[in-house]
Amino acid sequence: MLKNTPKVLISDKLSPAAVQIFKDRGIEVDFKPGLKPAEIREIIGAYDGLAVRSATKVTRELMEVAPNLKVVGRAGIGVDNVDVTSATARGVVVMNTPFGNAITTAEHAIAMMFALARQIPEASTSTKAGKWEKNRFMGVELFGKTLGLIGCGNIGSIVADRAIGLKMRVVAFDPFLSEKRALELGVEKVELHDLLHRADFVTLHTPLTEQTKNILSRENIARMKSGARLINCARGGLVDEAALLDALKSGHLAGAALDVFETEPATDSPLFALENVVCTPHLGAATAEAQENVALQVADQMADFLLSGAVSNAINMPSVTAEEAPRLKPYMELVRLLGGMAGQLTAAQGDAIKAIRVEYEGHAAELNRRPLTAAVLAGVLGPLMGAVNMVNAPVLAKQRGIEVAETTVERSGEYQTLVRLTVVTDRYEKSIAGTLLAENKPRLVEIKGISVEADFAPHMLYVTNQDRPGFIGRFGMALADAGINIATFHLGRSAPGGDAICLVGLDGPMPDTVLAGVRNLPLVVQATPLAF
Repeated sequence: MLKNTPKVLISDKLSPAAVQIFKDRGIEVDFKPGLKPAEIREIIGAYDGLAVRSATKVTRELMEVAPNLKVVGRAGIGVDNVDVTSATARGVVVMNTPFGNAITTAEHAIAMMFALARQIPEASTSTKAGKWEKNRFMGVELFGKTLGLIGCGNIGSIVADRAIGLKMRVVAFDPFLSEKRALELGVEKVELHDLLHRADFVTLHTPLTEQTKNILSRENIARMKSGARLINCARGGLVDEAALLDALKSGHLAGAALDVFETEPATDSPLFALENVVCTPHLGAATAEAQENVALQVADQMADFLLSGAVSNAINMPSVTAEEAPRLKPYMELVRLLGGMAGQLTAAQGDAIKAIRVEYEGHAAELNRRPLTAAVLAGVLGPLMGAVNMVNAPVLAKQRGIEVAETTVERSGEYQTLVRLTVVTDRYEKSIAGTLLAENKPRLVEIKGISVEADFAPHMLYVTNQDRPGFIGRFGMALADAGINIATFHLGRSAPGGDAICLVGLDGPMPDTVLAGVRNLPLVVQATPLAF
């Protein structure tokens, strides 16, 4: 993927095995945990990748001084410490490791639920103090109780499985949970208000977003079943802590177990004074197994991306597995070329793009098309907007109101595989199409409905003209007189005497003076230099 050896900075504490993974795969790596923000900013410009946990804050200011940065890998689930919006705008892939600590975090939530139900921390403190207060600590069974999951993704589904094993009834609120998946898990999908009304225990397993912030607000805490217990091992900010304090003091809630807080480190909170509150210092992922797993996963993911373009667990772009990457590689090149050609021709016309349509036919229709379409958008928008890549192209298209449509045609026509790209503006709708020869060599086969069999070259000249005798001779002579060598020459026309296309491969860039001469030739409608 890169001409030079990729270079990665690890700025937080990761397993030595993760460092070794980078080295074994031929990636230069610097392990420098504990750097101050100013120190990271001083050196980040030399790196292609940045591996972090939660200590390093990957801010917009940091990325502004990281021109070579291509990927940020977060060893863990949450990316609160990464400015994903700025990363996307700059075309930087942000990856996390959502599965490496899922079991550990789920187990911690179950442990917190047991601790809360049986008042284990307070009972332990009392017993160690020489007391024997057997009657003071009257707990409740989990058997037969209803557990309400707010979020039923990777971690939530594991918690559901463990709770069902404890013979609990499980209800779940998750807008992304399908009825089929709920049935597979053995949980009942419900709305939030129903969950709050029914659940004896409520546990949170959702990321912190604008939509989920304070999802357990004062109003929703008031809706919870009287005597219910709350567990939060997900993210601080999901629960209104002031409202929770009031609900615990009033007796509306029987208890709460918190591993995360609005402000961390949480060294002082009125919740700490309550006996019916169990607290831990963000230990959800704190097991030796989880720390090792996420470190190894993030190293492998980053190495895959930097070496082959494979994308796993990215927050801001489509995934491409390591197995898919080799198969997709020639198609990625094809759509890059098609997109680049369409973008340069559109830029030359000076028109604003209204819509971009991509049609995949034959073998191309069977592929993972999301990264292909992202690459098409990058190719089209690059000549118009500058620094655009697969990461930020979909966002830029959306911001500019460009409608993007993707269709597939499973049947094969004249070609076993075909990609057709159509650009729509207020004035016109133009398409180009390409295929792969021998499954790996990009070839242009159609421009504006006209058949043109042409190989791509680093430098090309695209000419549209009226199909009249003598044009090719005058055109060739104009290039010859200017000392321009023609590497390849391809022609196509809509009908005899109609519109014609001439696509020429050149040995180097077309000088402006020669281009002006070509444009002044009789019968020339358009002449646009192309570079790939």
